[in-house]
Amino acid sequence: MTSTPVSPHGFVAVRGRGYRPGQVDAYTDALCRDRDAAWERAARLTVLARDMEEEAERLRETVARLAPQTYEALGERARRVLQLAEEEAAAVREHARSAAQEEVGQAEAHALRVRQEAQTYADALREEAEERARQRLLAARAEADDIRVTARREVKAGRGEALAALREVRQRTTGMLAEQDREHAERWAALEQRAAERAAELDAHHARLVARAEAALSQAKQAFADAEESARRCQEEARARAAELLAEARRREEQIARETERVLREHGERWDDVTAHMDRMRDSLSTLTGRAAD
Repeated sequence: MTSTPVSPHGFVAVRGRGYRPGQVDAYTDALCRDRDAAWERAARLTVLARDMEEEAERLRETVARLAPQTYEALGERARRVLQLAEEEAAAVREHARSAAQEEVGQAEAHALRVRQEAQTYADALREEAEERARQRLLAARAEADDIRVTARREVKAGRGEALAALREVRQRTTGMLAEQDREHAERWAALEQRAAERAAELDAHHARLVARAEAALSQAKQAFADAEESARRCQEEARARAAELLAEARRREEQIARETERVLREHGERWDDVTAHMDRMRDSLSTLTGRAAD
């Protein structure tokens, strides 16, 4: 007894019907959630990196506007603190940029796999429906051919029996007396009538068999057309599912944009606090060095 085949993604194959639609939908939903989460993390990291770069640029411009100073009067500790701050800012920017690129790549790979698996599932359903319809059409044609052959054989056999009976009657009546000619003629007419009726019955039976065969063939053609329509509907449903996924992705993108705006506002407030703190530090440095900031 063979075990039920399972795809690399955990789909259980069902005989004659491909994968279970419920499992495919669940796996697709999980991929969409992972993709959305990855996009959201990438957007946040990108915004954070951009904010930090902008703030660093503003700080550089502020420092450039200050009077030249070497911080020699501050001592080794102040220079070391400044160096560590610059190194940490550069490391944070690089980490945020790398993380954002990695998250974007993973999200794009997830989306590509979802589209490919949906297309593969739709193609498998269409091919399976076409194969079933083709087999049914072949079986119907074979049955129709058998019915036609059987009907022809029955008609030939019936006509042969009738002709043999007629020949036998003719042989028996050849040696009879003249006075029995009328009786024999009547009997002959009756036999011919019965033979004609038998032939008519056989012809009608043959016509019924042919009509039944043609009806079976027509049903098979209709079944084939229904199967093609079913395959078309499956493909349209797969396309509609893909369109829903794209629409959901667009909605998630809009949501991420709104979240990004909120994060930008929060970071703006935080950077205002940082700017105020930097102003206080600059005033303190100016007091220590005996110089006033421009």
